[in-house]
Amino acid sequence: MTGPAGPTGPARLLAGIGVGHPVGLGDHLQQWGRLPPMRPDHLLDEVDRSGLRGHGGAWFPVGAKWAAVRAAGLRSPVVVANGAEGEPASGKDRLLLERFPHLVLDGAAAAAAALRARRVVVHVGAAAVAGVQAALGERDRRGVDPCPVEIVVAPDRFIAGQESAVVNTIVGRTPGIPSFTGLRPVREQGVGGRPTLVQNVETLAHVALIARFGAEWFRSVGTPEAPGTLLLTVTGHWDTPRIVEAPLGAPLGAVLGIGPADARGIQGVLLGGYGGGWLPAGPALNLPLTEESARALGSSLGPGVVVVLPDGICPWAEVARVVRYLEGESAGQCGPCVNGLDTLATTVEHLAWRPRTLRGGVAGLPTLCGLIEGRGACHHPDGVARFVRSALGVFGEHAELHLRRGPCSDAYAPVLPVPRAAPPALARSLP
Repeated sequence: MTGPAGPTGPARLLAGIGVGHPVGLGDHLQQWGRLPPMRPDHLLDEVDRSGLRGHGGAWFPVGAKWAAVRAAGLRSPVVVANGAEGEPASGKDRLLLERFPHLVLDGAAAAAAALRARRVVVHVGAAAVAGVQAALGERDRRGVDPCPVEIVVAPDRFIAGQESAVVNTIVGRTPGIPSFTGLRPVREQGVGGRPTLVQNVETLAHVALIARFGAEWFRSVGTPEAPGTLLLTVTGHWDTPRIVEAPLGAPLGAVLGIGPADARGIQGVLLGGYGGGWLPAGPALNLPLTEESARALGSSLGPGVVVVLPDGICPWAEVARVVRYLEGESAGQCGPCVNGLDTLATTVEHLAWRPRTLRGGVAGLPTLCGLIEGRGACHHPDGVARFVRSALGVFGEHAELHLRRGPCSDAYAPVLPVPRAAPPALARSLP
C-alpha cells in the first residue's frame, strides 16, 4: 500500500492537534486527509496483515473477526461502533469519542466498506451522544460517509458493552443484558438477524489509520507478535487518572515512569479492569504490554485499565467496594449472578470491615469463586471471581492482618472508581 507517511512516534491516536478540545472535521481532514478508496478485499487483507487485535477487552484478531462476519452469509451485515465503556476505571473510549470522533467514524466507514455493510450504528453512552451527533452533522454536510449512520444510547451498566448485550440494546430486546452463552455469535446472527460486527471504538480508530497508511506502517511500532499501540487509562499513579498511548510490548513500568525504587511504595497493580486481575508490583511493572504476557500471569490487558494501589490504602476495602458494585451490575439471569455474587460480595465485605466474623478466615473464598466460575449465563461472574482470586494472591498477607488485628482505618479517599457505591459506614454495619 502506498500513500502519505503516518506518524512516526509511539503516539498515533493521540498525535498532533486537538489534544485539549474536540477536533472538527475540517481539522481532522487537514491532519489525516480523506479515507482513500480501497477495494473491500484489499482493505480486509490490509487489516489482517496489520495484526490489529480488538482493544475492547478480548484482544481477538480483527482480520479474522471481519472475515467471519463476511463469511456468515450473503445478507448485508451491520457494523456497530461500540463505545459503551461500562468499565468504571476506563476513560479512553470516552476520550476518543469526545475529542477525536472522526477517527472513530472513519474506522466505522472503512469497516462498512470492507464488509459491504449498508447500516452503521454508533453505540455510546448518553454523555457522548451530543458530540457524536455534531460530528455526524459535519460529515453529512460534506458527504463523507458512504452509508447512513445512526446513534443508539447504551445503558449505563457494566455489562452493556458485551457483544450480545449491544445487539439486544439496538433491537430493543432486554437492553444492556447479554444473551446466554452457547447461542450463535452475533458475527453470524446479530442485529435484525444479520451478520453483525461489534467493534470497540479504539479498534476502529486504529482501522482509520491503517486504511490511510497501511499494515507495514502499523507494524512499525510494537512487536512482531503484538504490533501497534494501545491506550491505557491509569489511576492511582498521578493525582488524577490519565490516558496514555503506549507501544505494545513496552514494559509497563517504563510507560508509567516507575523505577524499582518507586515500586516499593506500591501494594499491587490491577491490570485489565474489574474483569482483569491484580498483580504484585514487581511483576506488573516488568510486564511487557501484551495480552499473552498478562494472561501468563493470570491477568489481561482487557480494555487498557491500569490501577496502581499505593501503600496506605486498605486493599480489601477497595476490593469489597468493587465486588459489591459488580454484584449489583449483573444480568440477574442465572444462579451464579443472583446468589453466588451476593454471597461472594458479602464475604469480602466481612473480610474488609468485620474480619473477626469470618469463621475459617479466607479459606472459603476460593471455594466460592470455584462455585461461580464457568457456570454463568454470560462471563460476568467469571470476571468477578478472577478479580477476587487475584486479590487473594496479591493481598493475602494483608488479609491475615485483618484477621489478627481487625480492619484498617478508612481515613483515606478511595482509589478504585465505583459508581453509586455504598458508603463504608453502611458496609461496616453488616450483621
